[in-house]
Amino acid sequence: MEKSRPYVILSAAISIDGKIATRTGKSNLSSRKDLVRVHNLRKSVDAVLVGKNTVNVDDPLLTVRYVKGKNPIRIILDSKGSLSIKSNVVKTAKKIPTMLVVSENSSKNVKKFTTKGVQVIRCGKKKIDIKKLLKILGKKGIKKIAVEGGGTTNWYFFKEKLVDEIVVTITPYVLGGSTAISLVEGVGFGKISNSFKLKKIEKIQNEIVLHYMS
Repeated sequence: MEKSRPYVILSAAISIDGKIATRTGKSNLSSRKDLVRVHNLRKSVDAVLVGKNTVNVDDPLLTVRYVKGKNPIRIILDSKGSLSIKSNVVKTAKKIPTMLVVSENSSKNVKKFTTKGVQVIRCGKKKIDIKKLLKILGKKGIKKIAVEGGGTTNWYFFKEKLVDEIVVTITPYVLGGSTAISLVEGVGFGKISNSFKLKKIEKIQNEIVLHYMS
C-alpha cells in the first residue's frame, strides 16, 4: 500500500450467488448481528465511501447507530454532481462531515451542496480519478476508509488495485437474476492473471464473515 493514501477496506453483505441486491434493487441482506459488525467497522474508520447510485437507491445515513461510536466522514462519488439535495446524507451534512466528489467537467451547480454543509471535491476530468482522490483524502488526514459501494464503485477500486482488505458476510439467500447487482460489476478482468488476488482468508467466529487480506 502506498503510504500517501488511506488503507481501504471493502465491506459488503452478499447472497450465496454473489449478489448485493435483487434485480429490483433491494439490498437488505444483513441480519441485525451483521449490522452490528458493519457499524463497528464504521466507527473504526475515518471515512465511509459509496457511489451516487447507492444513495439514490438506499438513501442511507451512513452513520454509526447499532453501536456507540463516532460517525465517520461520509464520501459520495458523483461525477456529474447530480445527487439529490433531499437525500439523507445532504440533509444531515451540517451535523456529520460529508464530502461530494465530482469530476472537473461537472457543469452542475455545486453551490446548492455547499450551502447545505457538503464539502465538494473536484477530482478527474470526465470521470473521478480514484487514485488521485485517495491521495487528496490522505492529505486531509484520512487514514482508513470503508468502501460500501455498489458493484460499479467496487469495480473501480479493484481495477486500480486499491483494496487492502475485504470483509464479506455471506448471507443464506440465493437471489439470481442476470440484472441483479453483483459484488463487483464493471467490464471485469479479461485474464485471471490480471485479476485482483488477496493472499489471506480469515473466518470470523461462527458466522460466515470472511476477511480477505492483501
